[in-house]
Amino acid sequence: MSHQDSSAPTSSLTGQSTANAGYNTNPVPMITQTDSRDKWSKKMDFLLSVIGFAVDLGNVWRFPYICYQNGGGAFLIPYILMAIFGGVPLFYMELALGQFHRTGAISIWKHICPIFKGIGFAICIIALYVSFYYNTIIAWALYYFYSSFTSTLPWTHCDNPWNTANCTNYFGKSNITWTNFSRSPAEEFYTRNVLEIHKSTGLCNVGGIRWQLLLCLFLIFTIVYFSLWKGVKTSGKVVWVTATLPYVVLFILLIRGATLPGAWRGVVFYLKPKWEKLLETTVWVDAAAQIFFSLGPGFGVLLALASYNPFTNNCYRDAIVTSLVNCLTSFISGFVIFTVLGYMAEMRNVEVEDVAKDKGPSLLFITYPEAIANMVGSTFFAIIFFVMMITLGLDSTFGGLEAIITAVMDEYPQHLSKRRELFVLALVIVCFLGSLSTLTHGGAYVVKLLEEFGVGCSIIAVGFLEAIAVSWFYGIQRFCNDIKTMLGFTPGIFWKVCWVAISPAFLAYIIVSFLLDQPPLILFDYKYPDWSITVGYIIGFSSFMWIPVYMVYKLVWTPGSLKQRLAVCMRPERTMPDPQTDSLSLTPVP
Repeated sequence: MSHQDSSAPTSSLTGQSTANAGYNTNPVPMITQTDSRDKWSKKMDFLLSVIGFAVDLGNVWRFPYICYQNGGGAFLIPYILMAIFGGVPLFYMELALGQFHRTGAISIWKHICPIFKGIGFAICIIALYVSFYYNTIIAWALYYFYSSFTSTLPWTHCDNPWNTANCTNYFGKSNITWTNFSRSPAEEFYTRNVLEIHKSTGLCNVGGIRWQLLLCLFLIFTIVYFSLWKGVKTSGKVVWVTATLPYVVLFILLIRGATLPGAWRGVVFYLKPKWEKLLETTVWVDAAAQIFFSLGPGFGVLLALASYNPFTNNCYRDAIVTSLVNCLTSFISGFVIFTVLGYMAEMRNVEVEDVAKDKGPSLLFITYPEAIANMVGSTFFAIIFFVMMITLGLDSTFGGLEAIITAVMDEYPQHLSKRRELFVLALVIVCFLGSLSTLTHGGAYVVKLLEEFGVGCSIIAVGFLEAIAVSWFYGIQRFCNDIKTMLGFTPGIFWKVCWVAISPAFLAYIIVSFLLDQPPLILFDYKYPDWSITVGYIIGFSSFMWIPVYMVYKLVWTPGSLKQRLAVCMRPERTMPDPQTDSLSLTPVP
C-alpha cells in the first residue's frame, strides 16, 4: 500500500479534482466506507438526524425568551453575526472532521493531535451528564401528554386535590385580584402534582422518587434503546417521524396562535427593536451562547453522525442547510410562543412583560399549557404540543447518546464491535440510574444544577480547545487539504480566518463572560446554598479535568526525551485508503 500526505492532489485519491455534487453518484473510483462501518441508508436520514439533534426544546423556549430580553428585533443582529462568524464555521468544522476521519470523538484525536485525546473523554462525560437530566424533562412532557387525555385539562381549574388557597383562575372570570401570592392552576399542577416539589426543602432533602415519573422515564429510555441498538440504520428511520413531526405541530400552533385575541401584542413585544440594547455586553454574550448551544458543536454528536457519511458527501452544503433550518426554526418558534403570551396578557389584562417573565421549563410546562387550557379545543392542542416536546427531546437524546456509543465503540472495537446491542443496553441502564435523583420531589433542583454546571461552561471550554487543536496544532492548511480531498475544492479565506482566529475568540469571549458574571442560582424562590454551587463546580471540573490528565499521562508514558515525547504526542496518524481492498491503515503524518 502506498501512503500519501494530506497535501497530495485530490485526483490521486478520488480520480478527479471536482467535488461530488451528489451523495453517492460519482462514477469514478473514490474512497468509500469500510465494510465494517455502518452507513446511512439515505442522505435524508443523516440530514434529519443532524436537524433533529440541533433543533431541541431550547429552540422553543430559550431563543424567544432571550430575544425579547435582549432587545427584540435588534437582537437578531448579534445573533446573525455570531452565527456567521462563530456557530456555522464550528458546525462545518465538526461535520468535515467526522466525515474525513470516520471515527468518534475519542479515537479521532490520534488522527488530529494525540495529546488532546482527553477532549474525547470529556465530551463523553458531559454527554452522560446531559442524559441524566434531559430525559427527565422529556418524562415531564410525557406525564403531561398522558394527563391531557381528558375532556377538561387538569390544570384548568383549582378544584384538584393538589391545589391550595393561593390558586387563582382568572380565565373567563372578572374582578379577579392577582397578588404576589397568587398561583395559576397550571403552575400548581406543575409544581405540586407533576414535581411535588413542595415535599422537598431543597437539595439537602430531595425526598422520595415519584413513581409516575419513574415509569415515564422508563418508557422514554425504552424508546431510546430500540431506536439506537442497531445503529444508524434504525435511528435514521426513527428520525423521519421525530424530526419532521415538530414542524407540523409548530405550523398548527402558529396558525392557532395568530387567531387568538391579543396575539399581535405578543408579536410586537417579541420583535420591537430596542437598539440601545446593542451597546450592552450581555446581549452579545447571550447571542454567542445561544448560537453555540443551539447548533451544538463540541458535543461530539456532529462528529459521530458525519462519520457514517460517504467520503465525498458534500458536508459544506449540509452545514449551511442544517444551520439555516435550525436558526429559522428558533425564529419561527418565537411567533408560536409570543402569540400565546400576547393572548394571556389580553386575558389577564396585564402587560406582556408580566406574563413572559418566566423562562426555561417553566415556559413550556406552566405558561404555554395555561394558555392552551383556555383555548377552544384545548385537549387537542395540549396533546399535539406535548407530542412535539417529546419528539424534540428524543431527537437530541438520540444524538447525544450516539456520540458516546460511536466514540467508545471506535476506541475499543476489538471488544465492542460485535456487541453493540449489549453496550447500548448497558449505557441506557447507566443513564437511567444516573437520572434517579432528578425524579425525586426535589428533582427539579438537581436538573437545574446539572444543566448549569454539568454542561454550561465545560462544553464551551471543550469546544474552544477543539477549535485550537484543529486550527493551530493539526494545522489549518492540512485541515483544508482534507476538505479538498473530500469535496474537490479548498475552503475560502473566510472559513480559514474563522477557524484560526474568529471562532476560537468567539468561544473564549463566552467563557470569560460566564466566569466574570455568575448570577445567583434560583429556582421557584429557592436560592441554591453556597455548598451546592461548590458541588456544581466540581461536577463541571470532573469532565474537563480529563484533558490535562490525559496530557500528563501521554507525556509520562511516551519514551524519549521531553522534546521527543512532545513530538510524538503531537504528531497525528493519517488514515489512508487502499483502493484495492477499501481497508484502512495508519501512518504517521510527516
